[in-house]
Amino acid sequence: MKVYLVVLDTLADWEIAYLTAELHSRRFFANPSMDFSLLKVGATNAEVRSMGGMTLVPDLSIDELRLEQDDLLLLPGSEIWDQPRVKPILEFARDALDQGHHVAAICGATVGLASVGALDARRHTSDDLGFLKQSCPKYRGETHYRKEPAVRGANLITATGLAPLEFSYEVLKMLKVWRPETAKAWYRLNKTRQSRWYDELLASMQPASTSADHTS
Repeated sequence: MKVYLVVLDTLADWEIAYLTAELHSRRFFANPSMDFSLLKVGATNAEVRSMGGMTLVPDLSIDELRLEQDDLLLLPGSEIWDQPRVKPILEFARDALDQGHHVAAICGATVGLASVGALDARRHTSDDLGFLKQSCPKYRGETHYRKEPAVRGANLITATGLAPLEFSYEVLKMLKVWRPETAKAWYRLNKTRQSRWYDELLASMQPASTSADHTS
C-alpha cells in the first residue's frame, strides 16, 4: 500500500502534519512491518516550498503516478489550487475517483476538486458552501454538500481546513493501518486531551490475550 502526498508551493503544513508523522513513524501500526510507503508527488519533479518554509522534493511527478488498489492520493491545502499548472493533478484525482481509487482532500484542495466536477455527484464538505459556489461557477454538487468538519463518501474524504484532526482520523480509518480501537483512542486523546484515552491508546497496542484449556 502507498499513500501519495501531493506537494505544491504554499502547501499548508499543519493540515497533513498528523498524517505524515503517524504514517512515516508507523508507531501505532497494527503491523509495523507491513509493505507501506509514504511518497511525495508533484506537478513536476521540481522542489517546492511549503507555507511554513519547508523545502519538499517530489519522489515522482503526477505524470509518473500509477495508483494500485488500496493506494491513496492525499491532497493538502495550498494557495495555488486555482492555477492552471495544477489542473493535471486535479484531473488525475477526478479520474482516480471514477476508477474507484481512494482520494482525500482538505481545504483548498476540495475547491480544486469542485472545479473539475469531482464533487458534483459525491458526498463532500469544504470550507464554506457559498465560497465553493462562488469559486467554481460550474459546481453542481450542492445537494451532496455536508456542513461537517470532515466527510467520507465511499472512496472520497473531504474536510475543512479547520479540521486537520478529523481529516486525519477519517484517512487513518480508510487506510486500516491501525486497529479500530487504536484510531478511536488516538482521536479522542487529541480531541479531548483526557488521560483516559492515553491509557486506551496504549492498551489498544497490546497483543490480544488468548486463553488455552489445559486438559489431561
